Amino acid sequence: MDEQIKQIAERLRGLRDVLELSVDTLVEECELTKEEYLHAESGQYDISVSMLQKIARRYNIALEALMFGEEPKMSTYFITRSGKGTSIERRKAYKYQSLAAGFMNRHADPFIVTVEPRNDDEPMQQNSHNGQEFNLVLKGSMLFCIGGKELILNEGDSIYFDSKIPHGMKALNQQTVKFLAVIM
Repeated sequence: MDEQIKQIAERLRGLRDVLELSVDTLVEECELTKEEYLHAESGQYDISVSMLQKIARRYNIALEALMFGEEPKMSTYFITRSGKGTSIERRKAYKYQSLAAGFMNRHADPFIVTVEPRNDDEPMQQNSHNGQEFNLVLKGSMLFCIGGKELILNEGDSIYFDSKIPHGMKALNQQTVKFLAVIM
């Protein structure tokens, strides 16, 4: 995991260098805090997918270019075989598997997200990003918090929401949760 985060940090620095952007310009244009971005660029801290998506959308590059260092190449269709999507572990508790990494000019970013159980006393991390999101629980149960409201989602349940509203999730019953997340 640490090596993946360091590689993403290097790609962030490289993008900023190529575009000849100062940190101040990038954080202003992407609506990030300077502290948040500098933590990400250092490679010592977790980097949220929502932050990467903001940067990718603002500078019109593929999210996969930042996450995985690869540009999508397909424009007619792209197949992701079961268990074979390009993946990244963002933190010990989260793993994102891209389902459309090879398709160019997507209008949505679909992922299979795996959430590992954590101690009950650990706070739930929340994030927000522009756009909308759809989540469908494939396995397990999770506590989903949005805008201060807590909801329990079980296998087969789904939620569609405004992703600008702070949201987060936590595995329940000490079991791993898998869900489809489509970020638009």
